[in-house]
Amino acid sequence: MSTLVGWHVELEFTEEGDRTGAAALVRLGDGSEMRARGYAMRHPSDPEQLRVGEEIAGARALMDLASQMLQKAHTEIDQATGRHSHPLNR
Repeated sequence: MSTLVGWHVELEFTEEGDRTGAAALVRLGDGSEMRARGYAMRHPSDPEQLRVGEEIAGARALMDLASQMLQKAHTEIDQATGRHSHPLNR
């Protein structure tokens, strides 16, 4: 099986106090880029677990990217077919 295209995804994390942020970037095969952010807040009574904050913030940023990519795909389908496509619901 041959690979036609690949996507490059970057995630970068920051932590300030009890807040973890994630910045996500995906570069698609058509040359376009999409960016998203996600955040996680640690409750003051929870132990510090940087990895958990990163996982939550990163997952939220990736969910935003997924939503943007679905919207882009549906826009392209609509333009190519002249009809309205119906997005999948989660």
